[in-house]
Amino acid sequence: MAYLTKNPADETRFLCIYPAYINSKKTLAEGRRIPIEKAVENPSCAEIRDVLTAAGMNVNVENKMYPREWNREFRGRVRVQIKQEDDTLCQEKFASRKDVMFYVAEMIPKLKTRTQKSGGGDSGAQQGEGGKKGKKKKK
Repeated sequence: MAYLTKNPADETRFLCIYPAYINSKKTLAEGRRIPIEKAVENPSCAEIRDVLTAAGMNVNVENKMYPREWNREFRGRVRVQIKQEDDTLCQEKFASRKDVMFYVAEMIPKLKTRTQKSGGGDSGAQQGEGGKKGKKKKK
């Protein structure tokens, strides 16, 4: 007898990222999954999607709500494919859930929408994709 259920193998190829996982305004009890120093302030699903799409990942945004979230303003989750059907990684730099979350949290502040809100007088805001190199020079 055949059941119409999701293939369990598909579940291991995709992972879900809720904005609360990388939100610096959340506590660990409220759902933050990365250290507060690496987290970003109030990320949106659209920003997570933009960063991962730019990295070449297969991304899908779903209108789901994080169970610990009481504010409906932060609705949505992002499903990211990290493994292909033959269980090989889509990209070597994204070997785990933490790798994806750290990458997203690092890249969201570099988005044009974020840099324009901060005033735009910063030279790092004008570098775009080269911002990562500029950051190393400042250290």
